[in-house]
Order: sequence, then C-alpha cells, then structure tokens
Amino acid sequence: MSLRRIVSTRAATAPASARYAHAVEVNGVLHVTGQLPVDPGDPDAPLPEGIVAQAEMVFLNLAFIVEDAGYSMADTVFARIYLADFDGDYVGFNSVFHRHFADPSALPARTTVGVARLGRGALVEVELTLSRGEKSLP
Repeated sequence: MSLRRIVSTRAATAPASARYAHAVEVNGVLHVTGQLPVDPGDPDAPLPEGIVAQAEMVFLNLAFIVEDAGYSMADTVFARIYLADFDGDYVGFNSVFHRHFADPSALPARTTVGVARLGRGALVEVELTLSRGEKSLP
C-alpha cells in the first residue's frame, strides 16, 4: 500500500480555477505542481516583468511549497520547465536556475519545453519532483 499525502501551503497561491494540490507526496517522493510567477502575497498583482524576475518568483513559490512539505530544494531530482519564448528566454531562465541548483554534483534531471502559451500570459512555469532518498550512488 502506498502512503499518500496532499500538501497545501498558505504561502503559495491558492488554486483558483482548477482543483489540484500544491504538491502530492507518495512513498517519500514529492511531486510539486507547476508554479507560475504569481506573487503569493498579492495573487491578483500583475506578473513581474521579464524572464529573470518571473523565474525568481517561480522559485520563491516552489521553495515555499517544498519547505512546507518538509523537503529542501536540494532534494530535487527532476525539474520540468515550460517557456513561452524558448529561444528568447532560455539563457535568462538558466541564469536563475543555475543559482538555485549551483552544486554540479547535485543537479536534477531536467526537461525544458517551449510552449505556445502559459496561464496568465506568464513567460515560465516550473514543476519539480523531489526525493529524500540517497543523494548519490557509490
């Protein structure tokens, strides 16, 4: 039998138009719902300008959820990134991503996808998978 826990947090924006959990933990693996660059203190505020500011807001939201679930961003094993302007924003996004995952020996696996449109006209959305298992094999 699998152990399943739904994680909600007051820090991240509440689901507005769809029903979902901020994250779901199953057997020690945390699956975090894709986060947009929405200010959790003012969800109706305009999104930040530019890919760097939006990526920073996304990582702030992810960190709130991850920490409220009892994990650390260092537990990230996979990241899926959606970019509305892949060619224009890939380098700028990476400048933020690399600050949040600076240790080359602990990089998560990653997929980056260019998409036609994201919610609220965002430039970026990121979802994560985390595990508290062994950090590396011998």
